Amino acid sequence: MAKRTSIEMHGLAHGAPIPNGAKIGNMVFSSAISGKNTETGKVPENPDEQAEVLFRNIHKFMELAGGTPDNIAHMTVFLKDEKNRDSINKAWIKMFPDEHNRPARHALTAEIRGGLLFQVELIAVL
Repeated sequence: MAKRTSIEMHGLAHGAPIPNGAKIGNMVFSSAISGKNTETGKVPENPDEQAEVLFRNIHKFMELAGGTPDNIAHMTVFLKDEKNRDSINKAWIKMFPDEHNRPARHALTAEIRGGLLFQVELIAVL
């Protein structure tokens, strides 16, 4: 039986007693990943900047899990407001430029606290 290990990101700890993610065997599952700057602890107000920081955090999360964004199979994107979808799409295309090689994705609006405009949960296979 595969052992579960927690993935912790410095500067992105949750207020609840949960890790940023978990890895079992070659599977990786994230908790909510946000666009909070892990160096400053601040959340950019500009949607494009916050999306850029979010995708930087996704990249870092995948490195900590032992992979890269190429290992991501599925992402769920939570949007505070539908009007900010373009900001996510810009960062998405930057991370996954090949339209024939992108993860599956589902986006929906949700209640998000703390000045966050977006959160992402992902599943990856290493």
